[in-house]
Amino acid sequence: MLARSLLPCAALLLSACAGGGYRPVSDAVVKVGRPYQVRGVTYAPAVDPAYDMLGLASWYGSESGGRTANGERFRPGWVTAAHTTLPLPSYVEVTALDSGRRVLVRVNDRGPFTGRGRILDLSRGAAEALGARGAGVVPVRVRVVVPDERDRARLRKGKGARELPPVDERTRANLRAQLRASGL
Repeated sequence: MLARSLLPCAALLLSACAGGGYRPVSDAVVKVGRPYQVRGVTYAPAVDPAYDMLGLASWYGSESGGRTANGERFRPGWVTAAHTTLPLPSYVEVTALDSGRRVLVRVNDRGPFTGRGRILDLSRGAAEALGARGAGVVPVRVRVVVPDERDRARLRKGKGARELPPVDERTRANLRAQLRASGL
């Protein structure tokens, strides 16, 4: 009887050790966070369900094994991204303005903190899914979305969500013109 009652405790202790100090990948705890400074710039995280921005996205991947801003292990091959102010985690639809390719991405880290007009840092996996890995920096549209549970579950496991149809050339030309008008 005593052995049975200790079994759940032993399992809990072992699971705590197995995590290596990283937070498990989950949507359960959304972190907005307090304002913070990087290189003299103040960022104020906030919930913004209407977030829809044009700008530049880059990708990063050499930080393998590091901790993301929400405590998860950074895995370069996963379809994730870093954003300066969106809640962690958040989900965004990223559209490459050159190709029209669209992907759903899970935001679980902070950044980018360099480069004028940069609004998103994609993991290597997200950059590959978007077809932007070779380009380095690409013009994008980033908008907050609420994907269905199936897509969220795939992204939490590091896999890509369902394939989205591309954006037509006329819409992309309009978005590129807006981006140029903003000075980028």
